Amino acid sequence: MILLILFYFYSHYLFASSTAHVSAMYAALLAVAISAGAPPLLSALLRGFSSNLMASTTHYSSGPAPILFSSGYVKQSDWWKMNALLAIFYIIIWAGLGSLWIKIIGIY
Repeated sequence: MILLILFYFYSHYLFASSTAHVSAMYAALLAVAISAGAPPLLSALLRGFSSNLMASTTHYSSGPAPILFSSGYVKQSDWWKMNALLAIFYIIIWAGLGSLWIKIIGIY
């Protein structure tokens, strides 16, 4: 499941918009995870979390990102480097601690 989450998250660099990415990959990768034996609710939630968090990965793929990028305060190379590092942090917090937390409170 972790490999599918990483693939789903980082493949966002290949899409021009979040809507296109989620439309093309969410259901397909959810079906792969469930057919491999992953808990369905956890799989759906982790993809949902990733769909939200990946919005900052590129300067072109979500609504506010082009506006923030066009202000000129952050160079494109810095944007991509910073968000590549932040992605590791996001995945550790949301997929690691987050899945543990939703297990403790009984969601799945």
